[in-house]
Amino acid sequence: MSEPFHVLILGGTTESRRLAESLYGHDGTYGHDGTYRPGLRVTSSLAGRVTRPVPPPGEIRIGGFGGAEGLARWLREHRVDALIDATHPFAATISRNAALAADDAHVPLLAVRRPSWVPVAGDDWHSVGSLAEAAEALAALSALSAVPGRRRRVFLTTGRTGLAAFARLDGPWFLVRSVDAPEPPYPARMETILDRGPFTLDGERELLRRHRIDTVVTKDSGGAATAPKLTAARETGLPVVVVRRPPTPEGVAVVGSAAEAVAWLRQLSGLGSEALGSGGLGSEALGSEAEPCASGAPGPSDDRASG
Repeated sequence: MSEPFHVLILGGTTESRRLAESLYGHDGTYGHDGTYRPGLRVTSSLAGRVTRPVPPPGEIRIGGFGGAEGLARWLREHRVDALIDATHPFAATISRNAALAADDAHVPLLAVRRPSWVPVAGDDWHSVGSLAEAAEALAALSALSAVPGRRRRVFLTTGRTGLAAFARLDGPWFLVRSVDAPEPPYPARMETILDRGPFTLDGERELLRRHRIDTVVTKDSGGAATAPKLTAARETGLPVVVVRRPPTPEGVAVVGSAAEAVAWLRQLSGLGSEALGSGGLGSEALGSEAEPCASGAPGPSDDRASG
């Protein structure tokens, strides 16, 4: 009897969880002619950096692999047939390790990346390449304050590990939102909100109003779950400093949704829609793929850690 087609999903996002939900439960079957058709074995890997991850169905492993070499060894030892990198768009290290490991172990690799946010009419975005540049942009905005001596009141949603770049700024007051408690060093003046999206537009409007926010700083995580803050900022004319996401490693195929990843697996595995189960794996069964689940820090197991 043939072994099932083994898929390893590097997860922590809504896309990864939806993909696991779509693939799980499609075991091997016997056709009308008695021929056995192998199914799928789905393993999801979570970094374990978030205390309350949303667990996907199927097999789960938690923790790092020990770099690219460790991941390549795991791929070989567990006979992985396909590797899907569905981590947070800012998980640059694990994505780089995935590319190196897949090449070393000769395992096909696909990256799933939800589309980036795009500014629209009325947005006042300041695009930067890093958290350090975001801090510089914030300092420049503070220097241009319409009210001399008034502190900027900043809504900061760059994740619990992204505060160090802003710790040296003495002027602004920060409202920091993340799933788990932020890691030091902290800005001198800050308040923390521990919350997990998705967030509503009305809720974001009220948050900006209640805390008298005049500037927003965020990462381009993409997706719908944390996007309402951008709409609320646009409505009130607030400047938004947006950190651009790092590029996907060169040579890695990229799709924008779990549905497209399913189609890639169908073609790669050769199992076809009948063997995989036409009812649960079509794009219509997945709904919107733009919503993040929870991994805000680069590479964690739940991408709404940056809200």
